[in-house]
Amino acid sequence: MSILWLLMALLLLSFVLLPVIRRRRGAIEQVPPGHPDAADPAAYGFVRQEELDVRLPGPDEDLLQVLELVQRTQDYRAAAQLLAGTEAEGERRWQRVQAFAGAAALELKQRPGGVHETPGGQWLRVWRAEQPKDAGGAAVHAEFLVQQAWRTSTPGTDDFRIIMEEARDACAQAALLAPGDPVPYVAELSIARGLAYEQAEFDQLWLKILDRAPHHMGAHLAALHYWCEKWHGSREQAYSFAEAAAARAPEGSLLAALPLFAVFEHLPEVNLVASFYQSEVVTKAIHGALHAVHAADPDDPTLPHVRHLLLFFLVRAERWSEAMQQLIHIDGHVGALPWTLFTDPAAEFALHRALAVAGYEANGGNPASLPG
Repeated sequence: MSILWLLMALLLLSFVLLPVIRRRRGAIEQVPPGHPDAADPAAYGFVRQEELDVRLPGPDEDLLQVLELVQRTQDYRAAAQLLAGTEAEGERRWQRVQAFAGAAALELKQRPGGVHETPGGQWLRVWRAEQPKDAGGAAVHAEFLVQQAWRTSTPGTDDFRIIMEEARDACAQAALLAPGDPVPYVAELSIARGLAYEQAEFDQLWLKILDRAPHHMGAHLAALHYWCEKWHGSREQAYSFAEAAAARAPEGSLLAALPLFAVFEHLPEVNLVASFYQSEVVTKAIHGALHAVHAADPDDPTLPHVRHLLLFFLVRAERWSEAMQQLIHIDGHVGALPWTLFTDPAAEFALHRALAVAGYEANGGNPASLPG
């Protein structure tokens, strides 16, 4: 009987010690892919989790410097100057407008104001009051209202509809101030989704965008959300829109990655078994996105958006080396899908990063073998 008790004690002890032994011998013995404890991401020079920037998908030092200045001084003029010098047709203006609007919305949430307190985001209200004809300020205000509607009210309620109607008027004003700028119309795409535009009304809006920026990645991502909402999450309609956009995209355009975003939009509808991420539909979308990334201009401001989503899918498909290649380019910033959908974007990104490192090393990789 004593021998039996001894064997049981040894068995229990092994369950306690085995994880410790594996962690300490990770550099010697391989562990199964998917163990985030198997290797240390810091060995690759990756940023610590608490230092990850959740504001942007990738670096934009000019924007970050201006954001810091505006929020510290509550003076909008640096923001107005930055947007005035940002080309209207490009993706960067869309991202900067979103960033300024998001910063103002976050300030207002943190400081809603009261009898003895000025509400947050006051610099945006002053901007609109002092420069009502400034196209940049009008675009930021319109986007701010759109974000406020989605952040603070429930779709279908009177409050949501009232804010969205105000946002639609703001988009129209911004469009009048900058006739060639697609950004006000891109902002209205979120309104089209929230207010459930009829097909004819949406088509008119979409044509205005195509006339100004036919290959605008941000516009296509916003339109994809509309298609998903319009057809109650129908995969067929969303895929059809994404694949058509990818098919007509010129060489170097990141629209070739749009089908991967369509797949992501419908993840809750599919059976999330391990083999799903290695299925034909996902593999095809991944390959399209990888091709788009390789052919794109390295300075394309929407490139980090695609790389972040690729990391998510490549990790889950256990394509470790390719996942590590994305990490080289995007580590340090996590303000993009899919991480922004989680309560703690930095933690979710860090988990996928740790899985990528563990899988990479479990298959023979190491810091020295990863190209810079």
